[in-house]
Amino acid sequence: MNIYMTSGTPEFMKTIKKKHSNEELFLLYGVGNTILIHETTGKSIFQVPQKYEILESHGKFSGTGFFVLQHVPVSDEGRPIFEFQYTKLTSTVENEPGFIALRVLKPLKMDTYIILTEWTGPSSFDIWEKSISLNFDHITDKQHIFTSPPHVATYRSTEEA
Repeated sequence: MNIYMTSGTPEFMKTIKKKHSNEELFLLYGVGNTILIHETTGKSIFQVPQKYEILESHGKFSGTGFFVLQHVPVSDEGRPIFEFQYTKLTSTVENEPGFIALRVLKPLKMDTYIILTEWTGPSSFDIWEKSISLNFDHITDKQHIFTSPPHVATYRSTEEA
């Protein structure tokens, strides 16, 4: 199973989603950025997608929640360490209030892994994030696995006025 992502103006992303209504597409609105996510076993419908293999999957996206994308740029040498350390997140999240879905994504043509989660709201994510150690600093003390600092982007499934 793969996930493909693309970004553009809200109007253009809506047009693509409407044109491909038979596909699993999730339109997400961030601050100054709109992305479209395509989850499929087939090929991407996007012309120039970011491509990811799903390493871990739990739950089904509702497409109506609060999405968090934790971008983690990892060196070639660090890939096995990252994949060993961060592909066992289901047990930390599956019973959390407000949790909807999780995907740990391996990039196919770049260096940035993504931990993608959907929640009923931002407070549910905040509580989970504080309850587990997703602090990437503790593995960088002994291993130089990141090519740049990890960062978080949040999105909503509806446009906000």
